[in-house]
Amino acid sequence: MQEQIDGFLEYLIVEVDASDNTIAAYRNDLSQLHAFLVAERPPLGNAVERWDQVDGAVIQRYLLELKRRDYAATTVARKVAAIKSFFEHLHRSGAIAQDPTAGIVSPKVKKHMPHTIPPEEVDRLLAAPAKHHTPQSIRDIALMETLYATGVRVTELVNLNLDDIDLYNRLVACGGSNRRNRVVPIFPRAVVALEQYLADGRPHLVVNTGEPALFLNHRGQRLTRQGLWLIIKRYVKEVGIDEPVTPHTLRHSFAAHLLNAGANLREVQERLGHANVSTTHMYRQSPADAPNAITIDGRKQPK
Repeated sequence: MQEQIDGFLEYLIVEVDASDNTIAAYRNDLSQLHAFLVAERPPLGNAVERWDQVDGAVIQRYLLELKRRDYAATTVARKVAAIKSFFEHLHRSGAIAQDPTAGIVSPKVKKHMPHTIPPEEVDRLLAAPAKHHTPQSIRDIALMETLYATGVRVTELVNLNLDDIDLYNRLVACGGSNRRNRVVPIFPRAVVALEQYLADGRPHLVVNTGEPALFLNHRGQRLTRQGLWLIIKRYVKEVGIDEPVTPHTLRHSFAAHLLNAGANLREVQERLGHANVSTTHMYRQSPADAPNAITIDGRKQPK
Protein backbone atom coordinates (compact mmCIF):
# COMPACT_ATOMS: atom_id res chain seq x y z
CA MET A 1 0.00 0.00 0.00
CA GLN A 2 2.90 2.31 0.73
CA GLU A 3 4.09 1.80 -2.84
CA GLN A 4 0.90 3.38 -4.19
CA ILE A 5 1.27 6.34 -1.80
CA ASP A 6 4.84 6.87 -2.97
CA GLY A 7 3.72 6.67 -6.60
CA PHE A 8 1.02 9.27 -6.01
CA LEU A 9 3.45 11.65 -4.31
CA GLU A 10 5.85 11.24 -7.23
CA TYR A 11 2.97 12.10 -9.57
CA LEU A 12 2.31 15.30 -7.59
CA ILE A 13 6.00 16.23 -7.78
CA VAL A 14 6.60 15.48 -11.46
CA GLU A 15 3.25 16.05 -13.14
CA VAL A 16 1.43 18.55 -10.93
CA ASP A 17 4.51 20.46 -9.71
CA ALA A 18 2.94 20.71 -6.25
CA SER A 19 4.76 22.73 -3.59
CA ASP A 20 7.04 21.11 -1.04
CA ASN A 21 4.56 21.98 1.71
CA THR A 22 1.73 20.28 -0.19
CA ILE A 23 3.82 17.16 -0.72
CA ALA A 24 4.74 17.02 2.97
CA ALA A 25 1.12 17.52 4.06
CA TYR A 26 -0.23 14.87 1.66
CA ARG A 27 2.46 12.41 2.73
CA ASN A 28 1.45 12.90 6.36
CA ASP A 29 -2.29 12.68 5.61
CA LEU A 30 -2.02 9.50 3.53
CA SER A 31 0.34 7.85 6.01
CA GLN A 32 -2.22 8.58 8.73
CA LEU A 33 -4.96 6.97 6.65
CA HIS A 34 -2.74 3.97 5.96
CA ALA A 35 -2.05 3.49 9.68
CA PHE A 36 -5.79 3.64 10.41
CA LEU A 37 -6.59 1.03 7.76
CA VAL A 38 -3.90 -1.36 8.95
CA ALA A 39 -5.07 -1.09 12.56
CA GLU A 40 -8.81 -1.16 11.91
CA ARG A 41 -10.87 -4.32 12.44
CA PRO A 42 -14.23 -3.88 10.68
CA PRO A 43 -17.21 -5.74 12.19
CA LEU A 44 -17.23 -8.43 9.49
CA GLY A 45 -13.65 -8.55 8.35
CA ASN A 46 -9.96 -8.12 8.95
CA ALA A 47 -7.64 -5.20 8.56
CA VAL A 48 -7.47 -3.59 5.12
CA GLU A 49 -4.38 -4.79 3.27
CA ARG A 50 -5.02 -3.44 -0.26
CA TRP A 51 -6.45 -0.18 -1.53
CA ASP A 52 -9.11 -2.01 -3.55
CA GLN A 53 -10.54 -3.29 -0.25
CA VAL A 54 -11.43 0.25 0.82
CA ASP A 55 -15.07 1.18 0.32
CA GLY A 56 -17.27 4.12 1.23
CA ALA A 57 -18.09 2.68 4.66
CA VAL A 58 -14.40 2.46 5.55
CA ILE A 59 -13.84 6.07 4.47
CA GLN A 60 -16.81 7.20 6.55
CA ARG A 61 -15.40 5.44 9.60
CA TYR A 62 -12.10 7.22 9.05
CA LEU A 63 -13.81 10.60 8.77
CA LEU A 64 -15.60 9.90 12.07
CA GLU A 65 -12.21 9.15 13.58
CA LEU A 66 -10.92 12.53 12.38
CA LYS A 67 -13.97 14.20 13.91
CA ARG A 68 -13.38 12.37 17.18
CA ARG A 69 -9.83 13.75 17.31
CA ASP A 70 -11.24 17.27 17.15
CA TYR A 71 -9.09 18.52 14.26
CA ALA A 72 -9.62 22.05 13.00
CA ALA A 73 -11.99 22.34 10.04
CA THR A 74 -9.16 23.46 7.76
CA THR A 75 -7.09 20.42 8.71
CA VAL A 76 -9.98 18.03 8.07
CA ALA A 77 -10.67 19.70 4.72
CA ARG A 78 -7.04 19.25 3.69
CA LYS A 79 -7.01 15.61 4.76
CA VAL A 80 -10.23 14.93 2.82
CA ALA A 81 -8.77 16.67 -0.23
CA ALA A 82 -5.64 14.52 0.00
CA ILE A 83 -7.66 11.31 0.31
CA LYS A 84 -9.99 12.20 -2.56
CA SER A 85 -7.07 13.15 -4.81
CA PHE A 86 -5.28 9.91 -3.97
CA PHE A 87 -8.23 7.63 -4.72
CA GLU A 88 -9.10 9.56 -7.87
CA HIS A 89 -5.52 8.97 -9.00
CA LEU A 90 -5.74 5.25 -8.20
CA HIS A 91 -9.02 5.01 -10.11
CA ARG A 92 -7.70 6.86 -13.16
CA SER A 93 -4.62 4.64 -13.26
CA GLY A 94 -6.73 1.47 -13.05
CA ALA A 95 -5.34 0.40 -9.67
CA ILE A 96 -8.88 0.28 -8.23
CA ALA A 97 -12.18 -0.37 -9.99
CA GLN A 98 -14.27 2.05 -7.93
CA ASP A 99 -13.42 5.32 -6.22
CA PRO A 100 -14.67 4.99 -2.61
CA THR A 101 -14.51 8.76 -2.11
CA ALA A 102 -16.73 9.62 -5.09
CA GLY A 103 -19.68 10.41 -2.83
CA ILE A 104 -17.64 12.20 -0.16
CA VAL A 105 -18.26 15.94 0.03
CA SER A 106 -15.32 18.04 1.16
CA PRO A 107 -16.07 20.18 4.24
CA LYS A 108 -16.71 23.82 3.48
CA VAL A 109 -14.00 26.02 4.93
CA LYS A 110 -13.99 29.78 4.90
CA LYS A 111 -11.13 30.93 2.70
CA HIS A 112 -8.89 33.60 4.13
CA MET A 113 -7.63 36.16 1.68
CA PRO A 114 -3.84 36.06 1.28
CA HIS A 115 -2.17 38.80 3.32
CA THR A 116 -0.58 41.51 1.16
CA ILE A 117 0.96 44.93 1.69
CA PRO A 118 0.52 47.94 -0.62
CA PRO A 119 3.21 48.85 -3.20
CA GLU A 120 4.47 51.83 -1.20
CA GLU A 121 5.29 49.57 1.75
CA VAL A 122 7.01 47.12 -0.58
CA ASP A 123 9.14 50.01 -1.83
CA ARG A 124 10.07 51.02 1.71
CA LEU A 125 10.98 47.46 2.63
CA LEU A 126 13.05 46.79 -0.46
CA ALA A 127 14.90 50.09 -0.13
CA ALA A 128 15.90 49.48 3.50
CA PRO A 129 19.10 47.42 2.96
CA ALA A 130 20.67 50.15 0.77
CA LYS A 131 21.39 52.22 3.90
CA HIS A 132 23.97 49.75 5.21
CA HIS A 133 26.56 49.43 2.38
CA THR A 134 27.79 45.93 3.26
CA PRO A 135 28.05 42.68 1.26
CA GLN A 136 25.11 41.37 3.32
CA SER A 137 22.96 44.40 2.50
CA ILE A 138 23.79 44.05 -1.22
CA ARG A 139 22.70 40.42 -0.92
CA ASP A 140 19.52 41.42 0.91
CA ILE A 141 18.53 43.87 -1.83
CA ALA A 142 18.98 41.17 -4.48
CA LEU A 143 17.21 38.63 -2.28
CA MET A 144 14.08 40.68 -1.69
CA GLU A 145 13.98 42.15 -5.19
CA THR A 146 14.14 38.62 -6.65
CA LEU A 147 11.42 37.38 -4.32
CA TYR A 148 9.09 40.24 -5.19
CA ALA A 149 9.99 40.25 -8.90
CA THR A 150 9.30 36.54 -9.41
CA GLY A 151 6.83 35.47 -6.71
CA VAL A 152 8.77 32.25 -6.16
CA ARG A 153 8.22 30.20 -3.01
CA VAL A 154 10.59 30.57 -0.07
CA THR A 155 12.11 27.12 -0.62
CA GLU A 156 12.53 27.81 -4.32
CA LEU A 157 14.32 31.08 -3.59
CA VAL A 158 16.87 29.69 -1.15
CA ASN A 159 17.43 26.64 -3.39
CA LEU A 160 18.45 28.77 -6.38
CA ASN A 161 21.91 28.05 -7.76
CA LEU A 162 24.11 30.29 -9.85
CA ASP A 163 23.25 28.42 -13.03
CA ASP A 164 19.50 28.85 -12.39
CA ILE A 165 19.57 32.52 -13.34
CA ASP A 166 19.93 33.94 -16.83
CA LEU A 167 20.34 37.68 -16.39
CA TYR A 168 20.86 38.34 -20.10
CA ASN A 169 17.42 36.94 -20.94
CA ARG A 170 15.94 37.97 -17.55
CA LEU A 171 14.87 34.46 -16.57
CA VAL A 172 15.12 32.26 -13.50
CA ALA A 173 14.55 28.49 -13.33
CA CYS A 174 13.13 27.32 -10.01
CA GLY A 175 11.67 24.18 -8.53
CA GLY A 176 14.59 22.28 -7.04
CA SER A 177 16.61 19.29 -8.14
CA ASN A 178 13.85 16.74 -7.51
CA ARG A 179 11.06 18.77 -9.09
CA ARG A 180 10.22 19.83 -12.60
CA ASN A 181 11.62 23.31 -13.08
CA ARG A 182 9.51 26.19 -14.24
CA VAL A 183 11.06 29.25 -15.81
CA VAL A 184 9.78 32.68 -14.81
CA PRO A 185 10.82 36.16 -15.98
CA ILE A 186 12.69 38.57 -13.73
CA PHE A 187 11.77 42.24 -13.76
CA PRO A 188 14.56 44.74 -14.57
CA ARG A 189 15.03 46.07 -11.02
CA ALA A 190 15.78 42.58 -9.76
CA VAL A 191 18.20 42.00 -12.65
CA VAL A 192 20.15 45.12 -11.65
CA ALA A 193 20.16 44.05 -7.98
CA LEU A 194 21.37 40.55 -8.88
CA GLU A 195 24.13 41.93 -11.10
CA GLN A 196 25.39 44.11 -8.26
CA TYR A 197 25.19 41.22 -5.80
CA LEU A 198 27.20 38.92 -8.07
CA ALA A 199 29.81 41.64 -8.62
CA ASP A 200 30.10 43.28 -5.19
CA GLY A 201 28.27 41.13 -2.64
CA ARG A 202 28.65 37.39 -3.19
CA PRO A 203 32.46 37.50 -3.77
CA HIS A 204 32.84 38.82 -0.20
CA LEU A 205 30.58 36.11 1.26
CA VAL A 206 31.76 33.02 -0.59
CA VAL A 207 34.21 30.71 1.20
CA ASN A 208 34.26 27.69 -1.07
CA THR A 209 34.67 28.77 -4.68
CA GLY A 210 32.80 25.66 -5.77
CA GLU A 211 29.67 26.62 -3.80
CA PRO A 212 26.75 26.52 -6.28
CA ALA A 213 24.19 28.39 -4.11
CA LEU A 214 23.15 31.81 -5.35
CA PHE A 215 22.32 33.36 -1.98
CA LEU A 216 24.89 32.84 0.80
CA ASN A 217 24.85 33.49 4.53
CA HIS A 218 27.70 35.09 6.50
CA ARG A 219 29.48 31.72 6.68
CA GLY A 220 29.53 31.35 2.92
CA GLN A 221 26.92 28.59 2.95
CA ARG A 222 23.50 28.42 1.32
CA LEU A 223 21.03 30.77 2.98
CA THR A 224 18.29 28.85 4.80
CA ARG A 225 14.54 29.47 4.98
CA GLN A 226 14.95 30.58 8.57
CA GLY A 227 17.73 32.94 7.56
CA LEU A 228 15.50 34.54 4.93
CA TRP A 229 12.69 35.00 7.45
CA LEU A 230 15.04 36.69 9.90
CA ILE A 231 16.39 39.03 7.22
CA ILE A 232 12.93 40.22 6.24
CA LYS A 233 11.83 40.47 9.87
CA ARG A 234 14.83 42.75 10.52
CA TYR A 235 13.98 45.18 7.72
CA VAL A 236 10.26 45.17 8.54
CA LYS A 237 11.16 46.36 12.03
CA GLU A 238 13.71 48.82 10.69
CA VAL A 239 11.28 50.64 8.39
CA GLY A 240 8.47 50.57 10.95
CA ILE A 241 5.87 48.41 9.21
CA ASP A 242 3.50 47.44 12.02
CA GLU A 243 1.61 44.60 10.34
CA PRO A 244 3.12 41.10 10.05
CA VAL A 245 5.29 40.67 6.94
CA THR A 246 6.94 37.38 5.97
CA PRO A 247 8.55 36.11 2.75
CA HIS A 248 5.11 34.75 1.86
CA THR A 249 3.70 38.28 2.16
CA LEU A 250 5.99 39.44 -0.65
CA ARG A 251 4.92 36.46 -2.79
CA HIS A 252 1.26 37.23 -2.13
CA SER A 253 1.79 40.95 -2.78
CA PHE A 254 3.57 40.18 -6.05
CA ALA A 255 0.54 38.21 -7.25
CA ALA A 256 -2.06 40.72 -6.06
CA HIS A 257 -0.23 43.71 -7.53
CA LEU A 258 0.25 41.99 -10.88
CA LEU A 259 -3.41 41.03 -11.15
CA ASN A 260 -4.61 44.45 -10.06
CA ALA A 261 -2.34 45.97 -12.70
CA GLY A 262 -4.13 43.94 -15.37
CA ALA A 263 -1.87 40.89 -15.78
CA ASN A 264 -3.37 37.75 -17.29
CA LEU A 265 -4.65 35.29 -14.67
CA ARG A 266 -3.10 32.25 -16.36
CA GLU A 267 0.23 34.04 -16.69
CA VAL A 268 0.31 34.81 -12.97
CA GLN A 269 -0.71 31.21 -12.22
CA GLU A 270 2.28 29.94 -14.20
CA ARG A 271 4.65 32.37 -12.49
CA LEU A 272 3.49 31.27 -9.04
CA GLY A 273 3.45 27.57 -9.91
CA HIS A 274 -0.15 27.07 -8.78
CA ALA A 275 -1.66 23.76 -9.86
CA ASN A 276 -5.18 25.24 -9.80
CA VAL A 277 -6.10 28.63 -11.26
CA SER A 278 -8.72 29.11 -8.52
CA THR A 279 -5.85 29.52 -6.05
CA THR A 280 -4.45 32.34 -8.14
CA HIS A 281 -7.87 33.93 -8.57
CA MET A 282 -8.08 34.66 -4.83
CA TYR A 283 -5.45 37.36 -5.24
CA ARG A 284 -7.84 39.46 -7.30
CA GLN A 285 -9.81 40.02 -4.13
CA SER A 286 -6.79 40.92 -2.02
CA PRO A 287 -6.50 44.57 -0.91
CA ALA A 288 -4.12 46.45 -3.18
CA ASP A 289 -3.82 49.82 -4.85
CA ALA A 290 -5.92 50.58 -7.90
CA PRO A 291 -4.47 49.37 -11.23
CA ASN A 292 -3.55 52.89 -12.36
CA ALA A 293 -1.37 53.35 -9.26
CA ILE A 294 1.16 50.64 -10.06
CA THR A 295 3.13 49.35 -13.00
CA ILE A 296 3.01 45.80 -14.31
CA ASP A 297 5.88 44.83 -12.01
CA GLY A 298 3.98 46.04 -8.99
CA ARG A 299 6.13 49.11 -8.27
CA LYS A 300 4.73 52.59 -7.78
CA GLN A 301 4.80 54.78 -10.86
CA PRO A 302 6.99 57.85 -10.60
CA LYS A 303 5.12 60.96 -9.55
